[in-house]
Amino acid sequence: MAEDAEASRLADGKVVKPIKTWKGYLWDTFEMPSDQRWLMFKLDAFILTFSSIGYFLKNLDLNNVTNAYLSGMEEDLEMFGNELVTSTSIFTVGYVIGQIPFNLLMTRLSPRWLIPTLEVGWGLAVMCMSSVKSYKALYALRFLVGIFESGFYPGIHYMLGSWYTPQEIGKRAMVFWLAGSIGQLFSGFLQAAAYTNLNGVSGREGWRWLFIIDGIITLPLALAGYLFFPNLPQGGKRTWWTTEEEHQLSVKRMQEIGRAGKEPWTKAKARRIFKSWHTYLLPLLYIVWNNGWPQPGMGYWLKSFSTTPAPLPGTSFSVPQINNLPLLTTGIFIVVAFTWGWLSDGPCRGARWPFIYAGAVITIIFCALLRQMPLYSNVDGRMAVYWLGSIGLGAGPLILSWTNEICSDDTEKRALIVALANDLAYVVQAVAPNFVWKTTDFPAAKKGYLWCIVLHALSIFVTATIQILLWRDRKNVGQIESDTASEESREPDVKGGRKAPSEEVTSINPS
Repeated sequence: MAEDAEASRLADGKVVKPIKTWKGYLWDTFEMPSDQRWLMFKLDAFILTFSSIGYFLKNLDLNNVTNAYLSGMEEDLEMFGNELVTSTSIFTVGYVIGQIPFNLLMTRLSPRWLIPTLEVGWGLAVMCMSSVKSYKALYALRFLVGIFESGFYPGIHYMLGSWYTPQEIGKRAMVFWLAGSIGQLFSGFLQAAAYTNLNGVSGREGWRWLFIIDGIITLPLALAGYLFFPNLPQGGKRTWWTTEEEHQLSVKRMQEIGRAGKEPWTKAKARRIFKSWHTYLLPLLYIVWNNGWPQPGMGYWLKSFSTTPAPLPGTSFSVPQINNLPLLTTGIFIVVAFTWGWLSDGPCRGARWPFIYAGAVITIIFCALLRQMPLYSNVDGRMAVYWLGSIGLGAGPLILSWTNEICSDDTEKRALIVALANDLAYVVQAVAPNFVWKTTDFPAAKKGYLWCIVLHALSIFVTATIQILLWRDRKNVGQIESDTASEESREPDVKGGRKAPSEEVTSINPS
């Protein structure tokens, strides 16, 4: 009991068990009972693996437009102005429209059917992009890709929050998210390979083959999802690959951390959600983090060496180099970000806020460097800053994990706020790049880097405000519990004496 009481005071009020051995610091399943360890193996195999591969493919499909643009699509579709940024904004509009409806639908319709269907939709739309003859046709298909992809990312974060505890979710959310970064990494390699080996095959340019390949490899995973992706543990229907005992264990695990099951929507529930500070500050934190992410400018910078007149005569980069050199940025970022997720769940015992603060400070420093450094006088130095400039950007999945944990007591609220955070972040993305990240401003992009500096400074303020409000709510809950216990101790029992103090303290989650 003392150990449990100590755990309950850690990590912003979350239920966090103490780590007892060095193996537990490496990975959480080492300290679990055998029955729970086998369940976790299944969850990681069927939720985390499927989701990570799906997000890997989603980011292949998302980033292939930029790679195609740098590899010939700009000239073939006559995209000489801001058409690339416009296509991204149109994708974002579709992405914004679908997120909240799809995530709320997941509380009522089994994710086993919803998530794979979305994958089928975006895979087919990406394949169709290989046949576009104008940037206007590209716009239409990008909108459809946005619609179908919109439910995947927030939906998976909601799923992770429905199956995993605070000491499990952070690193798994990071693994899921980093699979997307690996997708970005492979998109560059894939485009370079398509350009080198398939350019001109069957009369198609290399960038068109990239869309075909990306679409084809997405569809088999969607079909596997119909078989293996699970239902929600508290949805009432057991997933076929769990035993009845494992199903009950899954429900019990969520009940122990106060993770609520579905409830009907009522006017009182809606009022409670919209009066809660969670509904406003948690999405705001994710909005400023998401939009404080610098646009990948290294490819534009490398390509600018080939313009006429040459900014640095004698120095230029080939198409494969333009696609491949920026990939080291992603590789470094993946290693650092996973380390953050592991530290957050393990040694930091579920704390998310230290990494939000650290990431903001690091990103402010690198954005200031990219804004002030000359473009061409120190090529190696600027290249190194590009490579290291993303190491502070790993807080995103930890913010959404924090949101899942803070909103544990209401699953509809949790689904809404996770989707709302991602959705509103993309609303800003649909507008802001047209002003601060114009294609014509690259490679300098001074307005964009200043925008990032301002947003990350704001993220520090918002994080501090959230911590203060969580402290206030926990203090209020503690006072309520103390008052309740005091009143019960003064009530007479039925035998005429004093009523014995309650042996069970009801947990009250802050709203």
